[in-house]
Amino acid sequence: MPSGIDYGQFEEGREVNYWELDRTLERELRRIYYAAEFEWAEPRLSEFGEIVGHTIADNADYIDDHGPELEPYDRHGEIQNRVRYPAEQIENERLTYEMGIVADSFEAPPGRDEPMPLSHNLAMQYLLCYADPGFDCPVAMTAGAALVLEKFDDGSLAEYYEGLTAREYDDVIEGAMFLTEEQGGSDVGANETRAEYDDDEGCWRLTGEKWFCSNIDAEGTLALARTGDAPEGTDGLSMFLVPHGDLPGSPVTKGDRVEDGPLSPDEVNDQLYRRLKDKLGTIAVPTGEVEFDGAKAVLVGEEENGFKQMTEMLNLERLSNAAASCGIMGRVLLESKIYAANREAFGDTIDQYPLMREDLVDMTVTHEAAMAYVFEAARLFSERERAERAGEEDEDTYRLMRLLIPIAKLRTARMAVDTASYGMEVHGGNGYVNDFVTNRMLRDAQVLPIWEGTENILSLDVLRALEREGAHEPLREAIEDRLETVSHPALAEAAETVESEYHDLANALATLAGEDGEYAQLSAKRLAHYVFDVFTGALLLEEAQSELEDGNGRMALVARRFVANELETPEGRGITSGDRFALEAFEPIVRHAPVDPDAVSETVTADD
Repeated sequence: MPSGIDYGQFEEGREVNYWELDRTLERELRRIYYAAEFEWAEPRLSEFGEIVGHTIADNADYIDDHGPELEPYDRHGEIQNRVRYPAEQIENERLTYEMGIVADSFEAPPGRDEPMPLSHNLAMQYLLCYADPGFDCPVAMTAGAALVLEKFDDGSLAEYYEGLTAREYDDVIEGAMFLTEEQGGSDVGANETRAEYDDDEGCWRLTGEKWFCSNIDAEGTLALARTGDAPEGTDGLSMFLVPHGDLPGSPVTKGDRVEDGPLSPDEVNDQLYRRLKDKLGTIAVPTGEVEFDGAKAVLVGEEENGFKQMTEMLNLERLSNAAASCGIMGRVLLESKIYAANREAFGDTIDQYPLMREDLVDMTVTHEAAMAYVFEAARLFSERERAERAGEEDEDTYRLMRLLIPIAKLRTARMAVDTASYGMEVHGGNGYVNDFVTNRMLRDAQVLPIWEGTENILSLDVLRALEREGAHEPLREAIEDRLETVSHPALAEAAETVESEYHDLANALATLAGEDGEYAQLSAKRLAHYVFDVFTGALLLEEAQSELEDGNGRMALVARRFVANELETPEGRGITSGDRFALEAFEPIVRHAPVDPDAVSETVTADD
């Protein structure tokens, strides 16, 4: 069993291997991967963790100050829509895509007969977000676009799919999703972009504006538009692939544009990249406004089925958002542990003081909880995709996944902002300065509650999952099945609390089912957080039981702390309890020191 981690040996959270230092990720992947998948993945994740912790992390800081720049016109005033990238970003892209971050989950990688599950893509995105959550946006949308083409393309876009899933950077095309319009925002049904078929060119042409377009120059851009006499609202939307370049010939790869410079004006699709947004963070991804002026496009799937197809991409994008949130928490937590182990104040390092110990314990427990929930949702998503690829259906998995995914994005995004904000505070004045990564992590985290649906929009989606999919039934089974595994005395009190709260949650669900829509909407956000807390409590208890059986009580401490923080209301706000948990559990929770299972029910003493 590995010993605890001495964070004082590091100067900061870079020039390290993020995989080797992230025992939480390793535990979750061992849980959700098949044994052969983990055996194949472990050395590759270690290699990627090394690359991200060194080259990509250093490049990311430079990119934050020297991000992509838009050159919409050439010197003759002709539209060229060129985005100029710094060399450091090109290096990060090449390293990341050639490690198989997208390819491995769609095409069998070397050494395997079949692709890795999509949870592997999410695990790599998580590690990437230790360094650059902004760059993770194009990666996530590339995987999302590939998933859409895999599900809905009739073969006419095979070259685009091959580019989206390419392993060599010179063959890669990136994906994007142009969804938002200024007048619509979250109300996608209000989109006004129109599509008309051009018989002479044998393609569709789009006219309209998209307001918030991340990865603006992607060659594999998916956009929604309304054809001919299509009805209003989301039912009338169709999905189109709108390339950066003109349609004739093969797709223009990212490598081609980087090495050969901008396309000539007559090679550019009929659209104008008006400007890049001056954003708070996520500088690595160029986000801007696009004006379609008869832009050539290809219909994806069935006409007027675009919104349904887009929701398939949104499921993966929301999980990617949640993985990014967890990655930011992981990096900030690592930086905070290292800083607290080295920073001296009043004659001792600050991680020796009770208040800081409690803060680090609770930051760690928050990260553990987010990881358990997100990678369980990722497991369900992967299982559903695996079944679909095999031509099978798994209705219960889909129904539970449909409920858990919006909650994963909703809750972890807020966790990331709060954790990044407190990580900045741990570092004091330095944390507020651009020279230190906590500044960038907070700026990058702040968009996560907005991307892929705000908390209010996601809460309403939770209601839809319950009403339309009957997701409460598989949720009930999942919680009950996990609680039934818990038998260790050290978990008894926490399990009793989770079970009690589970029954209250069931009562809340039954109450909302009988109320009017207005009251249900008013309660939706509280319900989403309640589901997260109860489901995560059951998950952590199940993991704690398994770890206790393997001879380590650390996760029992994590589970108990999470339940106490999120599901219990202590008298006197805990001040009268005499509880010294954070002091006694600091070594095992924060530094991952193993714990004798027999000691968990009595005192909390880490093994030496």
